[in-house]
Amino acid sequence: GSPDEGTTLENHFDVIPADRTWRAPPLPKPSVDGPQSAIVTGPAGEEIFCDEHGRVRVRFHWDRYCPGNEDSSCWIRVSQAWAGTGFGNLAIPRVGQEVIVDFLNGDPDQPIIMGRTYHQDNRSPGSLPGTKTQMTIRSKTYRGSGFNELRFEDATGQEQVYIHAQKNMDTEVLNNRTTDVKVDHSETIGNNQKITVGLGQTVTVGKENAGGHDQSITVAHDRSITVRNDQTLKVKNDRMVSISHDDGLYVANDRKVTVEGKQEHTTTGDHISLVKGSHSLEVKGDLARKVSGALGIKVEDDIVLESSNRISLTVGGSFVVIHPGGVDIMGPKINLNSGGSSGAPVGTMQPGLLKSLSDEDSGSKDSGGANESDHTTEPQLNHMLGSIKGIDGIQSKELVFRRFTEEE
Repeated sequence: GSPDEGTTLENHFDVIPADRTWRAPPLPKPSVDGPQSAIVTGPAGEEIFCDEHGRVRVRFHWDRYCPGNEDSSCWIRVSQAWAGTGFGNLAIPRVGQEVIVDFLNGDPDQPIIMGRTYHQDNRSPGSLPGTKTQMTIRSKTYRGSGFNELRFEDATGQEQVYIHAQKNMDTEVLNNRTTDVKVDHSETIGNNQKITVGLGQTVTVGKENAGGHDQSITVAHDRSITVRNDQTLKVKNDRMVSISHDDGLYVANDRKVTVEGKQEHTTTGDHISLVKGSHSLEVKGDLARKVSGALGIKVEDDIVLESSNRISLTVGGSFVVIHPGGVDIMGPKINLNSGGSSGAPVGTMQPGLLKSLSDEDSGSKDSGGANESDHTTEPQLNHMLGSIKGIDGIQSKELVFRRFTEEE
């Protein structure tokens, strides 16, 4: 007021009843118009930085004072292609990736990452525009250079679905699985393979009576097959097994082999057959054996040869025939030994016998009927000369029965 007037105070009041609550009018809140781009941040040396909700922190391009670390911003939610309770799609933006940040209702306190984008330093997989027909989902190995990839090629005539696993690949099917390959199927395994089948397994190669439907199995090293029950192999045409080294077959119980046609067995080296029990051979037709060398048979007990017709032994022009009508012996000279031991096998006894006969013949020619005193050192021999007729009624040349002494 003026100096002549006193101090005055003038006020205007709006009052409300005392039984009512008063609130101040809200001040206008700042608003963000449209989305913004930002860079995902995290601690030094970390590639993936998120919380239990999959939220990340970012640094906006306009924020010059942002440290660009784990404290760059508040936790920001990330929109996913599909999000459900315990299911959906999940891909955490990694440190250094550029993301698109939007704000719910323009509220700067409710940021949300709506997308991601490539730029000069964050290039896409493939080599554009050359790979423009490909749709790719490729991950990156954590703190490494590897990747897992699912790629779809849509180029005309080159359509392809490509799957790459950087390390392991597991497939779990709780029920049936069907794979239908219309043309060829190729599978390469660099190391071991193990297939476990709980029940039956059926493998069908081609159709019956159709050509070119073969199966080939090549094993570079060992192969082992264990069948805990029965095994049946049925080959409707020829079967050949070629073994470059040894072959062994062990049968714990009985074994039966049936050949309806002809069977041939060729052994280039020696053939040894060892039967610890009895051995029975039954031939419905004829049986012939041809031995180019010597044949020896050693039996600890009796030998029985029985024929309903006849038994023949032939050596050169000499032979023995046993038939129901009698025994026929035919040869230039027939020698019978009525004494002596059982002797040695044929291979060792025959040369001695031939030498004895040769010495006797040469002694008769040299002596010209010498006295018995000239042969006092010779073994005593008993002779019986005679003749018999052969089966043809012709008298043989000479029949000599000889008895060797025990010294021989």
